[in-house]
Amino acid sequence: MIVLKGVGASDGIAIAHLNIESNNVQACEKRLIKDVELELKRYETAREQAICYTKTLYEKALADWGEKEAEIFKSHEMMLKDKDYCSSIEQIITQENSNAEYAIQETSKQFSKIFSEMSDPYMKSRAIDVMDISTCILNSLFCQDDSKILRQFSNSTLLFKNDFAPSEISSFDKKIVKGILCSEGSTYSHTSILLRVMKIPSVVGIKDKPDDSLNGKLTIIDGSTGEVFIDPDDATLKFFKSKKQEYKSFYADLKSVRGKPSITADGQLIKLYANMNNPDEIEEIIKNDSEGIGLVRSEFIYLGRKSFPTEEEQFKIYKEIIEKMNGKEVIIRTLDIGSDKRADYFELPKECNPALGYRGIRVCLEKSEVFLTQLKAIYRASNYGKVSIMFPMITSIEEVNEIKNHLKTVKEDLKVKNVPFSNDIKIGVMIETPAAVMISEELAKEVDFFSIGTNDLTQYTLAVDRQNSKVNSLFSAHHKAILRMIKMVVKNAHSAGIEVGICGESSSDESLLETFLALGVDKLSMSSHSILKTRKLVLASNVSKIKKNILSNL
Repeated sequence: MIVLKGVGASDGIAIAHLNIESNNVQACEKRLIKDVELELKRYETAREQAICYTKTLYEKALADWGEKEAEIFKSHEMMLKDKDYCSSIEQIITQENSNAEYAIQETSKQFSKIFSEMSDPYMKSRAIDVMDISTCILNSLFCQDDSKILRQFSNSTLLFKNDFAPSEISSFDKKIVKGILCSEGSTYSHTSILLRVMKIPSVVGIKDKPDDSLNGKLTIIDGSTGEVFIDPDDATLKFFKSKKQEYKSFYADLKSVRGKPSITADGQLIKLYANMNNPDEIEEIIKNDSEGIGLVRSEFIYLGRKSFPTEEEQFKIYKEIIEKMNGKEVIIRTLDIGSDKRADYFELPKECNPALGYRGIRVCLEKSEVFLTQLKAIYRASNYGKVSIMFPMITSIEEVNEIKNHLKTVKEDLKVKNVPFSNDIKIGVMIETPAAVMISEELAKEVDFFSIGTNDLTQYTLAVDRQNSKVNSLFSAHHKAILRMIKMVVKNAHSAGIEVGICGESSSDESLLETFLALGVDKLSMSSHSILKTRKLVLASNVSKIKKNILSNL
């Protein structure tokens, strides 16, 4: 038996024979062409055909899954019409007297590289969308039928490839394709969104790719844990067949917890909020019955563009999110640029150790005009619902005082201009450095809430770069040092009468849920697709029975 590990992207257990799909991309050799105008016309005809095909995918998705999922193909249509993308292809054809196939291939590589090098998970996952639309144009040039690109299977199968494009997913017959495995991919990608809607279990980011000798082997994937078992032994197969039945029963009952408060069997309340990486996720957040948004990663407004967003642009985005949440709390984290999140127009310096450098609130307090613009947009949007603001990478009381001065300036300016805003905006700070933990007693007196970012807190406390695969095994939010820090922060927060939430990856870790309940965490903010599952577990928990045992081990 071979065991592989990745990241669960779509829940569920799948058991079927493995089919390893080819990752070979047809190379487009460069050819010199004589008639540039004719080649441009040839490219434009293929692009128009690709747009028509994308519209067909939109209509199919609209009928099969609904408007939210269909919007994925609307975004593909917009990419096919993007001026920068189209201009790049046209320039290569015109300036290099190149054939259209080569120009599309090179443009696809260039744009995919730009996205794949971004650290923001949402923006990073757009690389596969660029390749998808480029392939669509190429198929038109090669006179291939897009709908038949993925070969058909006669028996149930699990498919493995580096990554799958949304257009491929839309062609799957879920009666045949039981699960998806990828060595790349992201839980934030459009592909993963579609797989969750189709309820096809999937695992992405598998480090050790299966070789061709494993083709056809019986394989098990657990879309919740990210585990993969190739050629399982009898005991493992029996266990997962049983788990698959339990899983079906568990998820069939999730509808029954919709609309219920997240209260344990012995009466302890915990709020279950959603993290938001971009506005596209809002419908899924609402559909999964989130009690609010605990983390709007506002960097999405700044990344993937060439200049600073205006106050008006930001205002419209925040307003739309807040209105759609219909009175539920929306916590917006101010710009957390720097470290692994970069935008050229910020002109941030290159650093030897950016995770410990110029990032988060440090950038905002120095680039005060950028900070003030964002704060004004948020305050204006607060007039349309319940808004809270939190600030990243806080390490001192002085930073909080400086933030408050900026907030005062914003409110005074809006009052002078007679611009309405809410007077009930709560402010909070991210607890994601050991320094913030150690001064949490003082910080609690200055703000309305804490939000613990376990990803960075674990990184900084354990001296483990969470993007370094060499030390990835040492990165664990289960470490006693991290749990003791959370315990300290909760104690200091509650002593001051403020709430504590957790918005890192560990918030949806089932094995930590009872620990967080025992510690008295008030709020968990997670990927929206984990909310109903977590609520069901909360409702079945009895904190009074486990609290003493858990706390005695910390």
